[in-house]
Amino acid sequence: MKILIIQQKMIGDVLTTSILFEAIKAEHPNAELHYVINSHTYAVVENNPYINKFLFITPEIEDSRAQFLSFLKDIRKEEYDVVIDVYSKFSSNLITKFSGAAIKISKYKWYTKYYYTNTFKEATEAKTNAGLAIENRLQMLEPIVKEIPEPIRPKIHLTPEEIETSHQLLKDSNIDLSKPLYMISVLGSGDNKTYPLPHMAKVIDFIVEQTNGQILFNYIPKQVDEAKTVYNFCALETRKHIFFDVFGKGLREFLAITHHCTAMIGNEGGAVNMAKALNIPTFTIFSPWIIKEAWNMFEDGTQNVSVHLKDFNPDIVNNSTSKELKDNYKSLYEMIKPSLFFEELKKFLTTN
Repeated sequence: MKILIIQQKMIGDVLTTSILFEAIKAEHPNAELHYVINSHTYAVVENNPYINKFLFITPEIEDSRAQFLSFLKDIRKEEYDVVIDVYSKFSSNLITKFSGAAIKISKYKWYTKYYYTNTFKEATEAKTNAGLAIENRLQMLEPIVKEIPEPIRPKIHLTPEEIETSHQLLKDSNIDLSKPLYMISVLGSGDNKTYPLPHMAKVIDFIVEQTNGQILFNYIPKQVDEAKTVYNFCALETRKHIFFDVFGKGLREFLAITHHCTAMIGNEGGAVNMAKALNIPTFTIFSPWIIKEAWNMFEDGTQNVSVHLKDFNPDIVNNSTSKELKDNYKSLYEMIKPSLFFEELKKFLTTN
């Protein structure tokens, strides 16, 4: 059996969807499994032993009809038996159609259901602590997999060399790995997914006050000004604990550094999902407009904990539309004062 899984765009989505490969291989160990992803997301699934081949959507393919058509022709040549379209957008609709596969699986949309042989409506309530993002993906396997192995969760596969190199980097940076080391997701993927910077600084002050720990910031070079703003908002004593210039120069280096951390704390997003895939404890602050139940994967109140406006002001969230929450994210974020969850954060720090 030859199977293609499509998951374009975001790093967190690509990582989450990778669980399907392990589940399929458990029942069909000889299946040949291919993965269509955007080229910039490869780092989170590199070395995954369950994936036989990657097919990359490059910026050039996205920007050129001719190159996209050539990509579709290459898909056709593969002669897939099954296509699972997790992305379910126009480009993946076309990939599925061109594949010629006998079995075509995706989420249910009334305007694209004719592209597929099997469609599934997404659940709105999670049945397990895996969360909706996991559960809604796994249901797509029903036509080809009889039993899902448990537990199953996204995993990142680092090499021994990557782990050793990052270990040496931290030592050379005067970081003491016998003491707590916290990776802070100081910035979200956009302003509407970024906890207010003064609030984040207070969270970091609290972490240092409670643990006397060492602090790393997760940011990329183009975000240095915003990251520096958070640093400057921190108390003078806290700044002595922040190793501002120690960060991953690339995604694999970030993952290898995170492997050595005590916990990941901060904004919800790809970084938190990656930490979970590395089995690193996480404390996540959700944006008010994000549906917590979809992305609070494997939350157990101990190793993985999260907070959301809904935890403190449920009426505001329950009586607002998604658009209203998104449009008013700034004022709503301000309502999630750090003091509201300091007791929960203290418990998390003590436990982990």
